[in-house]
Amino acid sequence: MASLGLTRQVNTSVIEFPVVRPRRSPSFGFNKNRVGFRVLAQGAEEPDLSVTVNGLKMQNPFVIGSGPPGTNYTVMKRAFDEGWGAVIAKTVSLDAAKVVNVTPRYARLRAAANGSAKGQIIGWENIELISDRPLETMLKEFKQLKEEYPDRILIASIMEEYDKAAWEELIDRVEQTGIDAIEINFSCPHGMPERKMGAAVGQDCVLLEEVCGWINAKATVPVWAKMTPNITDITQPARVSLQNGCEGVSAINTIMSVMGINLNTLRPEPCVEGYSTPGGYSSKAVHPIALAKVMSIAQMMKKEFGDKDLSLSAIGGVEKGGDAAEFILLGANTVQVCTGVMMHGYGLVKALCSDLKDFMKKHNFSSIEDFRGASLDYFTTHTDLVRRQQEAIRERKAIKKGLQSDKDWTGDGFVKESESMASN
Repeated sequence: MASLGLTRQVNTSVIEFPVVRPRRSPSFGFNKNRVGFRVLAQGAEEPDLSVTVNGLKMQNPFVIGSGPPGTNYTVMKRAFDEGWGAVIAKTVSLDAAKVVNVTPRYARLRAAANGSAKGQIIGWENIELISDRPLETMLKEFKQLKEEYPDRILIASIMEEYDKAAWEELIDRVEQTGIDAIEINFSCPHGMPERKMGAAVGQDCVLLEEVCGWINAKATVPVWAKMTPNITDITQPARVSLQNGCEGVSAINTIMSVMGINLNTLRPEPCVEGYSTPGGYSSKAVHPIALAKVMSIAQMMKKEFGDKDLSLSAIGGVEKGGDAAEFILLGANTVQVCTGVMMHGYGLVKALCSDLKDFMKKHNFSSIEDFRGASLDYFTTHTDLVRRQQEAIRERKAIKKGLQSDKDWTGDGFVKESESMASN
């Protein structure tokens, strides 16, 4: 795991920063009207999947994650037509000429023995870079999408070098297209770290604090900071991002990985002219890791930022509605899907919505807010688990009825007293 590599002490207390854009959405605080896990639906025949996040109204919490599914106008239009709640476009930068991809750029882990080509895909690695299409082309397509779908949510994902002027120019240009929000890619695990891009910033809280300050002084739409899991404590960069003006956090981006070695050729995969490089790991195999990271961020946000107007977008191995429900139960407002779309198509959103509605009906939840964060308080430390179990054992022993042993006999009904011992 990468270390934070701090060069000076980062203040982890909650700091109020002036933000030029309005904060309009419901707070990060959780619904306090629950009784256990059940909230009775009030006359609603179908659960309501709509969510409002940082003032942005979405018809459901399912968001196309930044990557190949948002690479151009055609595919983003298709996502809107299929019914996704929002689309995050593939990451753009000022100079696409610096972005040069290679082929092959994907490798897959299959569940079948010996990596059989017929086995189910459970892991996916990519060494793909951000968008290699000219920025002007992407901006034109953003503008066209917003003109055709004015009531749908389009989010620009952006990444730049360690250059204040470059960040400011990029923000200004994407905002002119009418996009609804910006996601900052502080988390790409491969690509151009020598230019202080992607995870090179997200893993260094000193750089992150400075860059977030530049971004949030310029942006006039909500800003989400996308977190890297390739770090010891993901709450540290999440905290810094929120303290420095970001309205939301997205987590997690892909996990740094080496998919495997071809035992015939002895070369790593994916193999480009006999060589490879570590890449980003995604798909269902990362889901448990993503749950843990999202849980940690959600606990931090709840404890340190309380009812402030902040949001959490969860990412990692979502292929079924139940996967999304788990993230929402941990406090996520929205759930992003990228690799799942690449494998199952844009129509996946219909199954996700249907599955999530079935879950909500089972528990009589009428809205997403009815159960968001409901499972978060059930996480604790191992020391506390030991204490809780010892207390529970003592309580069970205390309520036992009947005699504990022969020495407790009183002589008032030997048969009755001996039978009472069977209940212990």
